[in-house]
Amino acid sequence: MKERTLIVYYSQAVGNTKKIAEKIQRATGADIFKIDTVIPYEGTSEELTTQGQQEVDRCYKPELKVSHINLDMYDRFIIGTPVWWYSMAPAMRTFLASNDWTGKTIVPFITSGGSPGHAIDDIKNICRGAVFEKDKSIQFDSIELNEQITTDEEIEKWILSLI
Repeated sequence: MKERTLIVYYSQAVGNTKKIAEKIQRATGADIFKIDTVIPYEGTSEELTTQGQQEVDRCYKPELKVSHINLDMYDRFIIGTPVWWYSMAPAMRTFLASNDWTGKTIVPFITSGGSPGHAIDDIKNICRGAVFEKDKSIQFDSIELNEQITTDEEIEKWILSLI
């Protein structure tokens, strides 16, 4: 029986995680799902950085928009999140903590304009009972936030390893 794969991602205004998730989708043909918060994040870059740090420090879980996607239809999940203050985005924390991952396969990827921190370890800690494969950290420039540092060739090689 063929594994059913769902790409689940959260992405902010810069859209780096979305860009990578869509690249994976084009190559694999997997279904794709974007996580959205009920209350959108708004403000200057500095305001959002401060808010993000406070939310990560408190392990805050924002409310997510209702999804009608049936996760039971899938065996493997490619999970993408930007790094917020060395961890996953709070919206991804909400999504992961709200579901049972026992027996599922998870392939985490993170996008970061700085240190990847402990984001992948945090994903693994929340998704107890899952099998983890081929995690990937994709770097972007910390000043020019949408300038990709990790080469396209490296990303494509990783994506091909998922097929």
